Amino acid sequence: MGPVPRHRGPALTLIHRAAIEVGVPRHILVHSLAPPAPTVPTATRVTASPHAQEGPMRRRTLLTATAAAGPAALLMGLDQALADTPAPTSDGPLDARLATARALYDKGAHGRLLAVLPGLIGDGHAAASSRRELDQARLSSVYSLGAAVLSKVGSYEQARLTADRARTWAEVSGSPLASAAAARELAIVLRHQDRTEEAQCLMTAAASGVEATGLRTDAAVSAYAQMLCTLAYTAARGGHRTDALAMTEEARRAARRLPPRVPAGRLFPITPAAVDLYAVGVHWALGDAGAALEAGIDLRPEQFPTAERKARLGTDMARAWWAWQRPEQTAQALLSAYRSSPGEVRDRPAIRHIVAELAERYPHTTGVRELRTAVSLRP
Repeated sequence: MGPVPRHRGPALTLIHRAAIEVGVPRHILVHSLAPPAPTVPTATRVTASPHAQEGPMRRRTLLTATAAAGPAALLMGLDQALADTPAPTSDGPLDARLATARALYDKGAHGRLLAVLPGLIGDGHAAASSRRELDQARLSSVYSLGAAVLSKVGSYEQARLTADRARTWAEVSGSPLASAAAARELAIVLRHQDRTEEAQCLMTAAASGVEATGLRTDAAVSAYAQMLCTLAYTAARGGHRTDALAMTEEARRAARRLPPRVPAGRLFPITPAAVDLYAVGVHWALGDAGAALEAGIDLRPEQFPTAERKARLGTDMARAWWAWQRPEQTAQALLSAYRSSPGEVRDRPAIRHIVAELAERYPHTTGVRELRTAVSLRP
């Protein structure tokens, strides 16, 4: 299979999906996805945007306007970027922009992140054309971040494609941590697609792969603990109680080696408190709301460094309260989550569904009217 012409965007998507399904060798797939070497100076490159030759400030203004246009427009723009790799933007060092994009994810600023992802994809591919392993790992990280936010907003088909791209580039780079991150995002998508057995097998392999590195650094231990947490939750969603609880305890043991505060730039920002938060989700997924609430009873937002994790504490506890049929506590937990990160309540379909049920069944419960307004539900 040769390189796919850049003007045949839809064909690229179809070819990629077909390659995954029928097992086309990875190196051929990567060859089909790799960007051609630039042949036109950046200043005169022709792109789909009439503003392509304008400066970074103008481009940022356009991104802000696009973000305000709503999720549908943002997802359409990302669709185009996945189908036809954008031209490089030259907006600055890729590492710095990737860190900024991760910060948007950590804030729950999903719309703003979706707006900047096409540019990151274009620049990531341009960097990866160097064939250096580090640049290829960075491109994998861009796709992993894209898969993460797409899963958050419920765009699972796009998330699957993006996670597959992340795995491809991680394998090419040879980075075990990039491979672990990509595998985790793919497992999350598979879980949402009710393919929990496949997701569990994938995460088992990912955890074993990280463990095989020897766990000589805190970064490796963090990755291992994160793989175990995701594996535990995946097993719980699949109804494998014994495996889920065993993996949760193994994650706790691994996390004891880690500091309570995550160093800046850590790919897997796992802490002992973060493992306890995963335990809340594991017990909830196993149908034991009482155990979920007990697991989270001593957790506080200040134990978590990012708005996304603070809000996740609120949404996970809300799910447990809702399963235990406690509408007022559910509403208060969701309000706490919303105050930490509005996007974690407003943008996640499963959480919006709880708000909708609260509004329908308990419209006069304290906090429900505020929640309904927050997520723009009609009375």
